[in-house]
Amino acid sequence: MSINLRKGRPDEAEVLGVICYEAFREISEEHNFPPDLAAPEIGVGFASMLLGRPDIYSVVVEVDGVVLGSNFLWEGDEVAGVGPITIDPASQNSSLGRSLMEDVIRRAKEQGFLSVRLVQAAYHNRSLALYTKLGFNSVEPLSVIQGKPLKATIEGYQVRKLDPDDVQAADAVCKAVHGISRKNEIAGAAERRSGLVVEHDGRVTGYATTIGYFGHSVGETNNELKALIGAATEFAGPGFLLPTRNSEVMRWCLERGLKLVQPLTLMSRGVYQEPRGTFLPSILY
Repeated sequence: MSINLRKGRPDEAEVLGVICYEAFREISEEHNFPPDLAAPEIGVGFASMLLGRPDIYSVVVEVDGVVLGSNFLWEGDEVAGVGPITIDPASQNSSLGRSLMEDVIRRAKEQGFLSVRLVQAAYHNRSLALYTKLGFNSVEPLSVIQGKPLKATIEGYQVRKLDPDDVQAADAVCKAVHGISRKNEIAGAAERRSGLVVEHDGRVTGYATTIGYFGHSVGETNNELKALIGAATEFAGPGFLLPTRNSEVMRWCLERGLKLVQPLTLMSRGVYQEPRGTFLPSILY
């Protein structure tokens, strides 16, 4: 058996997207959870985006010339995020996943990242064991939350669209809470007009790139998170990721009719600061 790791190509979006869809569908259905991707074409579109971005490193695994899986490393800010890593369901448990993970860890070291992070499905024991053996630590249990928009407000906390002029202030909140910058990701949300900021006492005290799977939020207190969640017009993708230990916000969500979909685990390899505020991570970190 000849195993080859190489960079992914844009013309491989279809094959990689279908593998991504099938891999997530099989593991989710095996554990009676809804799949992350609703249809193969969503996986293909996602793969096309991943392969077309210069700030995302891709690696594909071939066995005897046949593409069987891929992994990605998001390199746009100070911390690198891993995922999605997917293997053709017929080739699971064949060490290909380990090879793909070792490749992105090597890449992160070469690029000088002090921290690499990912989010894994808590019900997937094999991936949790693999990532732990590769040096990742479980740093935060998460819950995926979904439901209808709340149209709720928090007195004294005004939510509005994130503008390019807000990027520095929003990133300052991120640095204060997490000790890292996500300036480029915040700037991208401002350009797409997908982000929100919270103002309290005349200053920016929280923000969200979007409330959903690929968005993250940071606030000084739980009031910022409640205001951002309450202002969201939708919860993009399968939902948003709430730290399970944040019982106050969890109760606030459940009391308003939102539902807990599934458990996840935030994992970090390298430097990690315990948050000094409140946050919603993305599916990357």
